[in-house]
Amino acid sequence: MKHLKYFFLWFNLILVACIPQEDGPQQQIDLEFKAISNVAYGEHERQVYDIYLPANRNENTSTILLLHGGGWMEGNKSDMNPFKDFLRDQLPGYAVVNMNYRLADQNHSPYPMQLEDITSLISHLESNRDDYQIGEKLGFVGASAGGHLALLWSYTRDVNEQVQMVCSIVGPTNLLDEAYLNTQNSELKGMLDLFGADEEMLRAASPLFQLQDKAPPTILFYGGKDPLIPNSQGISLKERLEELQVIHEFHFYPNEGHGWIGLNLLDSSLKLKAFIEKNF
Repeated sequence: MKHLKYFFLWFNLILVACIPQEDGPQQQIDLEFKAISNVAYGEHERQVYDIYLPANRNENTSTILLLHGGGWMEGNKSDMNPFKDFLRDQLPGYAVVNMNYRLADQNHSPYPMQLEDITSLISHLESNRDDYQIGEKLGFVGASAGGHLALLWSYTRDVNEQVQMVCSIVGPTNLLDEAYLNTQNSELKGMLDLFGADEEMLRAASPLFQLQDKAPPTILFYGGKDPLIPNSQGISLKERLEELQVIHEFHFYPNEGHGWIGLNLLDSSLKLKAFIEKNF
């Protein structure tokens, strides 16, 4: 799992000033922003989030939710801090929420548990909207397993049509992909086995099969040499988005793997920023 767990290191080249964090609930306030760490949205120790509220926010301020990766059974919201810093620096008018969710194991499937955690968090934001002084509109940025969850929640659980855009960075889209079902990669097989073998369940947990024409604008990033995400995963979703005429962008880097650095990183960052500004 090491390359999944540390996937987020590729984003560090564009870090801006970081907000120090300590263990336990805390609050930081200055003239620029308000940040609150480890806010509980449930009773489980993993059901916590950090929220970064911009200056001059109001009831129309939109929120971007970050979802970490780790193969559904590892990872932490701190892995997404580089994304949080990038968004706060480049899109300072948005609130940013960086969440943890319950991790899967052999006794706890990712689906629907982790989607239910996202729903609980969004309900918690709604109940605290007046205190936070933010609006109802949401966006998602997820990486790896977090990209899968971002897509799946946006396509299946957004009953109030709050999601204005969703970004998946190297996120799985089709758990019934033959490349997955026949994989000889023991690490990958261990992750996929968390969902079980029921075809109906695998279909329900696959964004590709849940996508509808009313889906929010979607931006996808994939690497052609990714050892965990077959090329068919991103390409199939792109084709389905085209078929349903959903606003989308698909960015494919043929020589990259499960994350990248350098000029392609800069290119991805600029494309993500432009997509958010255009659609959100």
